[in-house]
Amino acid sequence: MNIAIGSDHRGFHVRSKVIELLARLGHTVHDVGTFSSGACDYPDIAALVGKKVGAGEVERGILICGTGLGMCIAANKFPGVRAAPCHDDITAEMSRRHNDSNILCLPADLLGERLIDRMIELWLTTPFEGGRHQRRVDKIRKLEESAGEGRE
Repeated sequence: MNIAIGSDHRGFHVRSKVIELLARLGHTVHDVGTFSSGACDYPDIAALVGKKVGAGEVERGILICGTGLGMCIAANKFPGVRAAPCHDDITAEMSRRHNDSNILCLPADLLGERLIDRMIELWLTTPFEGGRHQRRVDKIRKLEESAGEGRE
């Protein structure tokens, strides 16, 4: 699977470990940075991953900041993105199973390495159930389309 990954300065060290995990699992990683531990603005990184996922350049994305929340808010501004902030196995699994999330947002400051690894593996392997959940995801797409109509 092609996966874009990015972090701000607070997720910098976690991102490098996640890249190693993804490579071990056989995925192609598109690293958009940040490439130092110096302060940077999370919306800039979220935009890079959000654009790639929304345009279909990659199948999924992973974003890492202190809480995962800022990245999630910024990434969800892009059409086609369903970013979810996850903090345990259940939120990672259900974001895929029921919401067909395509960007996983992780809190670098709140989780240990083993839990992050387990969550990523679960998120990558959990299928979208479809059915009644597909109807709801389709409604999200329609909301995006109707919101875009007034932007001209």
